Amino acid sequence: MMKNILSSIILSTVTALSVSAQLQTPKASPFSKLEQKVGLTDIKIEYSRPSKNNRDVFGKVVPMNEIWRTGANENTKFTCSDAIVFGTDTLKAGTYALYTKPGQNSWEIIFYTDATNWGTPEKWDDTKVALKTTAKVNALPSVVESFTITIDNLKSESATMTLAWDKTSAAVSFKVPTGKKVMANIEKVMAGPSANDYYSAANYYYTEKKDLKQALTWINKSIEMQGTSAYWVIRTKALIQAEMGDKKGAIETAKISIESAKKEQDQHYIDMNNASIAEWSK
Repeated sequence: MMKNILSSIILSTVTALSVSAQLQTPKASPFSKLEQKVGLTDIKIEYSRPSKNNRDVFGKVVPMNEIWRTGANENTKFTCSDAIVFGTDTLKAGTYALYTKPGQNSWEIIFYTDATNWGTPEKWDDTKVALKTTAKVNALPSVVESFTITIDNLKSESATMTLAWDKTSAAVSFKVPTGKKVMANIEKVMAGPSANDYYSAANYYYTEKKDLKQALTWINKSIEMQGTSAYWVIRTKALIQAEMGDKKGAIETAKISIESAKKEQDQHYIDMNNASIAEWSK
């Protein structure tokens, strides 16, 4: 009896400790994530937002002319899906720590390749600076209580990133490669489906046992565009032929697939084709 009572007490204590360990409290600088598509380019900014709290921010909370983490807590992270251009300098697609150096009339904006630091790096490494650019400073007519990053002035090929806190904002414009991406898409679409598009469509029709005549037309188009070196495509044609009842044609096609697979030393496809030929020859 006493043992059971003690077990219950211990279980209750562990449960209480577990509940308290899961207690969550709000952070002084809440995390925020901004996701914005500019043209065809995806921009994502992840940062923590400290508050003014009746303090003088720039020159006091944030020292002037010194590298600032641009927010609070972990690194502020800037991610772009394409290479983007600031002025005449190009920032490659990727994720960067976003650092700034606030000044009286302008801010230095720094994209740093190591985005794993907590705050500023213990040892600054100039070789990790992917790009530096300058943001224009403006005085705001009213106070921005919580540090805020926005992407505004959205156009098909450009936008402006603005950092605002207290009565100060710093803005820098950038360009995205919308025109190049659109032209590349137009050329691809106007050129028609690729060999792989035809193969994928034919393979889907074969797998789902849809219109096999159409599947054969598409697979022939794929082979016409890329030749017989694509032995996996040739094998799919053989499978389609066999499914349609043309075993003789399927065997001849499988032999072509084997010869191409031998050149690439792909024993797996050689074996699969030989097994199919044996089955279709019965």
